[in-house]
Amino acid sequence: MAILEYIAAILFFIFIHNWIRNRDEIIPNWPILGMLPAILHHVSNLHDYATLVLKHHGGTLRFEGPWFTNMNFILTSNPMNVHHITSKNFENYGKGSNFLEIFDVLGDGIFISDSHEWKQQRTILHSLLKRKSFEMFLQQSIQKKLENCLIPFLDHASKTQAHDQVVDLQDILRRFTFDSTCSFILGFDPNCLPNKFTTELSEFTYEKAIPVLEDVVFYRHITPRCFWKLLKWLQISHEKKFKIAQENLDQFLIERITSAREERNRTNESHLDLLKVLLKEGYGKVEMNDKYLRDTAMDLLVAGNGTISAGLIWFFWLVSTHPGGGRSFSNPKAFCCSWHETWLEGQSYQEMHLIEEAMPCTF
Repeated sequence: MAILEYIAAILFFIFIHNWIRNRDEIIPNWPILGMLPAILHHVSNLHDYATLVLKHHGGTLRFEGPWFTNMNFILTSNPMNVHHITSKNFENYGKGSNFLEIFDVLGDGIFISDSHEWKQQRTILHSLLKRKSFEMFLQQSIQKKLENCLIPFLDHASKTQAHDQVVDLQDILRRFTFDSTCSFILGFDPNCLPNKFTTELSEFTYEKAIPVLEDVVFYRHITPRCFWKLLKWLQISHEKKFKIAQENLDQFLIERITSAREERNRTNESHLDLLKVLLKEGYGKVEMNDKYLRDTAMDLLVAGNGTISAGLIWFFWLVSTHPGGGRSFSNPKAFCCSWHETWLEGQSYQEMHLIEEAMPCTF
């Protein structure tokens, strides 16, 4: 008993010492547990908290996880650091085995590749995405979805919505982005977003799969490797949801790849999506098998869907919470049409006056 009392007293002294030392820290670093408790405490508003932490530490932070969990990493929002790591000196920053395990859903795509493989895939994608024909196809796809679905949906919702109903703008913009991304990557519009408002929108398992995959990848980052690997082996908790979501998205992509192979020789040259171009032309020694096409489509679909929809959601949230900066957005239809006309005419950002006026809201 005396030994246990001594151990308890020592632990209590260590706790008090660290509490006094860390009480003014924005992200305390505790013995054994590291900085993980602060992350778990702010998991509901993680983006705001991460922004606050990075701002406090000058844009770059060395995160220290629990002892013996191999969860230490560098977190940065400094544009120069990001450019140095992801572009200028990419070869010096290998992703490592832990990264490959956490992002196993992406296969062998460009976000997983290193060194020569990364350069090869980057060259292929850059040569495609910089084509004028592909840029026009992208613009036309988004314009079509905007005019035929998003604007009619929001217009119909504003006219028919009852006072006790709420429009989930986040879900609407995710559906819009998913449809648009599928159109110019896969050449297929799944029509997850209808053109009329309804209280119960149809559910699409492959569209809902992406947020699930993103959430589980995040949990893998803040969970000890041995723990999430055990959950994966047992197929329980969020790892079970991860497997189901991956299967649903994989099935969708394989169906689209099979369809693209059948249609590649009878497709209009002006409407060649990324998948059909890869199938039709091929590139060097890269074999355009189903796995390569699946991994490439998965990488671009996840990247495009997550970044674009998140940007739109945050943009409209900032405008709505800063009425003074969003006075030109009283008519969203006029705003969207004006923005799109400007884009299609090839005008620069400085000529997009409505966007320029809204920018003060975001700072």
